[in-house]
Amino acid sequence: MAQREVGFGLNWRGKDRRNAGLRRNAANTLEQRECKMLSKFETKSDRVKGLSFHPKRPWILASLYSGVIQLWDYRMGTLIDTFDEHDGPVRGVHFHKSQPLFVSGGDDYKIKVWNYKMRRCLFTLLGHRDYIRTVYFHNKYPWIVSASDDQTIRIWNWQSQVCISVLSGHNHFVMCASFHLKEDLVVSASLDQTIRVWDVSALRKKTVSPAADILKLTQMSTDLFGGGDVVVKYILEGHDRGVSWASFHPSLPLIVSGADDYQVKIWRMNDTKAWEVDTLRGHVHNVCCVLFHARQDIIVSNSEDKSIRVWDMSKRTRVQTFRREHDRFWILSAHPEVNLLAAGHDSGMIVFKLERERPAYVVSGGSLLYIKDRFLRTYDFATQKDNPLIPICRLGSSGPNQGPRSLSYNPTECSVLICSDVDGGAYELYDAPRESLGRSDSIHEAKRGIGGSAVFIARNRFAVLNKIHNQVTIKNLNNEVTKKCDLPFSADTIFFAGTGNLLCRSEDSVILFDLQQRTNIGEIRAPNVKYIVWSNDMENVALLSKHTIIIASKKLSERCKLRETIRVKSGAWDDNGIFIYSTLNHIKYCLPNEDSGIIRTLDVPVYITKVSGSSLYCLDRDGKNRVIQIDISECVFKLALMKKQYDEVMRIIRDSQLCGQAIIAYLQQKGFPEVALHFARDERTRFNLAVESGNIQIAVASAKEIDEKEHWHKLGVEALRQGNADIVEYAYQRTKDFEQLSFLYLITGNLDKLTKMLRIAEIKNDVNGQFHNALYLGDIEERIKILQESGHLPLAYVTASVHGLTDIADTLAADLGGNLPTLPSGKRSSLLMPPVPILRGGDWPLLKVIKGIFEGALQNSAGTAYEEEDQGNGADWGEDIAIENANGEVIMADDKEVTVGEDKDGGWDMEELELPQDVGITHDTLFVTPTQDMPVSQIWIQDSSLAGEHAAAGSFDTALELLNRQLGITNFSPLKPIILDLYMGSHVFLPALASAPVMPLAVERSRNDIGSPNVRGPPALVYSLSVVEEKRRVAYRATTEGKFSEALRLFVNILHIIPIIVVDTRKEVDDVKKLIGIAKEYVLGLRMEIKRKEIKDGALRQQELAAYFTHCKLQIVHLRLALLNAMGICYKGGNYSTAANMACRLLETDPPTSHATKASQVLQACERNLQDANQVNYDFRNPFVVCASSFTPIYHGQKSVSCPYCTSQFVPTMSGKICTICNLSIVGSDASGLLCSATQTR
Repeated sequence: MAQREVGFGLNWRGKDRRNAGLRRNAANTLEQRECKMLSKFETKSDRVKGLSFHPKRPWILASLYSGVIQLWDYRMGTLIDTFDEHDGPVRGVHFHKSQPLFVSGGDDYKIKVWNYKMRRCLFTLLGHRDYIRTVYFHNKYPWIVSASDDQTIRIWNWQSQVCISVLSGHNHFVMCASFHLKEDLVVSASLDQTIRVWDVSALRKKTVSPAADILKLTQMSTDLFGGGDVVVKYILEGHDRGVSWASFHPSLPLIVSGADDYQVKIWRMNDTKAWEVDTLRGHVHNVCCVLFHARQDIIVSNSEDKSIRVWDMSKRTRVQTFRREHDRFWILSAHPEVNLLAAGHDSGMIVFKLERERPAYVVSGGSLLYIKDRFLRTYDFATQKDNPLIPICRLGSSGPNQGPRSLSYNPTECSVLICSDVDGGAYELYDAPRESLGRSDSIHEAKRGIGGSAVFIARNRFAVLNKIHNQVTIKNLNNEVTKKCDLPFSADTIFFAGTGNLLCRSEDSVILFDLQQRTNIGEIRAPNVKYIVWSNDMENVALLSKHTIIIASKKLSERCKLRETIRVKSGAWDDNGIFIYSTLNHIKYCLPNEDSGIIRTLDVPVYITKVSGSSLYCLDRDGKNRVIQIDISECVFKLALMKKQYDEVMRIIRDSQLCGQAIIAYLQQKGFPEVALHFARDERTRFNLAVESGNIQIAVASAKEIDEKEHWHKLGVEALRQGNADIVEYAYQRTKDFEQLSFLYLITGNLDKLTKMLRIAEIKNDVNGQFHNALYLGDIEERIKILQESGHLPLAYVTASVHGLTDIADTLAADLGGNLPTLPSGKRSSLLMPPVPILRGGDWPLLKVIKGIFEGALQNSAGTAYEEEDQGNGADWGEDIAIENANGEVIMADDKEVTVGEDKDGGWDMEELELPQDVGITHDTLFVTPTQDMPVSQIWIQDSSLAGEHAAAGSFDTALELLNRQLGITNFSPLKPIILDLYMGSHVFLPALASAPVMPLAVERSRNDIGSPNVRGPPALVYSLSVVEEKRRVAYRATTEGKFSEALRLFVNILHIIPIIVVDTRKEVDDVKKLIGIAKEYVLGLRMEIKRKEIKDGALRQQELAAYFTHCKLQIVHLRLALLNAMGICYKGGNYSTAANMACRLLETDPPTSHATKASQVLQACERNLQDANQVNYDFRNPFVVCASSFTPIYHGQKSVSCPYCTSQFVPTMSGKICTICNLSIVGSDASGLLCSATQTR
């Protein structure tokens, strides 16, 4: 007898839970159909005994055998919360339909009702006397039904927190009990081998009675056999063992049950009786849970035989089986509204689907063709009319997940290819009418075939992928084979890529294949691509995988890559070239520069078919066409800004309602703070943007509103940079920064106000401030006075003596007595006097500049919201400086006297002037403060993917990131001097005034003086293709002369320069790639030759290295020398066969006479004994490449890994290590490839 499972140290009981002694015959374990589960989410935890989907949110509750309840977000794959107040296993859990509640029941005999928003248990219901198996809320009434091992079922009112009925009658453990969704019924299953259906209509009538009756209910006896308001309607007997589960059909009068006799039974009921309909056999162990699918005519069951089985309810046959290796299944749960199931097992749970919900569709011109309800239908986007075209025969098996997977349409011949997963992949070819069929129209039978996928490639040809033979079969419209094309790579799916071309998906990449030429046109790394979406002009393609979107050109050159945390479902290109895509809960956009954002949220997933203006056409999971209105002004705005279409930018600013921190941050990031200023409403944001864009007037207005010291200081710094002395003075006054204010008056020559600052320092008893101001003014007597009053008599005496004030010096000498400081003799003293200002007062001279492209256009709109503040003409237009004396009184400083209270000057005398009416001022004549242009270095990198240009601009981080992404480089130390040379060579540093910093100027290759100042030429680079070619020639010469170390250094230097080189044409790109191959071969060969010369005793190793050197791709002159050298070494070592081979190869190169003579002599000598005296690791008959690390051969067919940059080959053990040839990249890493020209990105 198998005993009942218990946890947390509880004693094992003797109750008979299940009799597990008998097992089915082993032959019954053979399955008809083992299927792959469409898993959406999986957890690893203790045994899961209870599951419940939230009816609206993407949440699921899992109750564990350990006593913990977990709340998961299965869409995001995250654990939201845990609840662990139960003592022992929790076997039942259920969400309420509308309230933020869930109920749980466990082995501690307790039922707990929880509020998941408050994250706590609200109350506990006590009454059961044994383990609680299941708990469920009623769909409508405030009831909970619970089943327990105490052989009773209880119904509770969770609002009044009392038990309102006890259902007794079972004589063994009650394993489950649940309400009917619509009827006043409860079904229960027990180990007494019966299923009982209970009528609770009387209880319902009594519960909804007036308050008096409710009071009677609360006083009702909750005795074990109490409660007469619920009666047994049916008792179903038929199982041979204990029944583990029973559940109602959601709409039909059916019940399904599962038991320990390994059987699933279907029962039908009417108003008077219930009877068994059929038995489903196939499980080989106890059936733990069984239920009807909420949306399909199928039954799902799970068992301790570690399987989940899907049964066709109408045919009563098994259609699918899902199996786990080591985990028994215990519980099932179906989502009430969507096509999701969940199953709990020994080591966690899994959320899955039975079949794919994405409808098969294809867009052709202004129409959508899709399959719904076994009909091929067409939907016209313009008229929004939906018509059926032809019926579609059921493909192969009728089981779940066997429906159409994809469509391909030939508009010329009106032919449709429908692909499915039947029999491992099959297709059907239909002739579709141009309009919907009439009753008299005949339907041609479909032409069928086997293939992983099929797409049209021409007007009368389509391609079928044969995955078994890894070939593409070309067929005509009669389904006849016209050509077969073997693929040089492994592919599992093909997609349309234009006439005569295919996009072939392999395990981790997508390859563009030309069927006519049988060549690879392009390749891009894109793992697990599911869908391909071409732009309207076929110039761009979007590759969609589960969580990734890659935008590429038609030649598969990557343009941007996005990663989503939520599954990507579909996408389409709009008329502007923006890619609009949908995830499970959002509609988003993606721009070619990797900018992306959310357009709107979704309640349910949709599949985008077309985007036209603000209308988004899509299909939902029910195959219904929907039109969703979207606002794409944000992405159109960003696209126009990216393309520098400033007129369009201005139109969008005027017409749309763009706002928010996101758009402001975006404009600020892209170097357009003056545009962002138009959208900002928060004063702090406006202040920062105004400072960044140089709009000092708006910055002053915002600083007044904020009125914080930090902002006034920042305003002063910006005003000082612009040379606006009035604003600087006002900012320093507001911050009471007297030291800065004094220095400002010094450099502007405002001696009157500098005198006032001296008086202020005197009032504040600031001795340092007094002395500094006296020093700035050149007031010698004041300085002496300050030194004298502060007790520094020697310093006062020295100051008076040096400056020739003999009377004051004599007086101080008398005070000092005999302690007079001695002045240095023989040295000429210099007076401490301030320099005479060149300009006195007013702003610094500024250029009169033309307004920026956005300033004039935004002036009116900006002025309506915020009036510009008048600056005034002098420093006294602002507030007076308030100073507190030692007693805390506020005093004011004036030039002549200090008074307590208000200033009596009366301010400026402003009188109205009588001016002629024809005198006016136009905005065109006003001075406009110049705004700072975008730095040239930023322009260089704005739209560039070339690492060399980023390095020249000084953007080293992005340069290194590009090198890592493109070439897999991680060791940047060898590149540091080259990158610094590149940066220094692209800039000129000009000295200015003695007190001013050096000015860096960017050096451009070509300067276009027409157009926007933000349109600049590319940087002038010190390293060019000609420089590298010259290094190659010098390296060749050093190799010929036998200076191998020097030649090796030069070739390695070439490999280090090439990653940051920039060329102009495609031909030069090819030349650069050839240079990489040349340098790689020479570095490998020279390293082997240097290694050979270092070996003293190993004669065999010397022969091997010399032989390997001859297999490097060298210039003919160097190959001859390598062959001559290897021939001599092998001959001396007695390996005559190898030496003869070297001699023959040397003679084939048409060598000079001396070399030919020597080779002939060696060959003649070796032919007498064509044997090798010593066996070396070298077989010239078997093609090989040399491992660049171990210097051993890697023969054809052996595994190897390569460097993503220089393509050197290595043995697999070198994977993940730095390449020994280029000393830059990681061996075996992924990289997109060398990018050295702008032509590669067009």
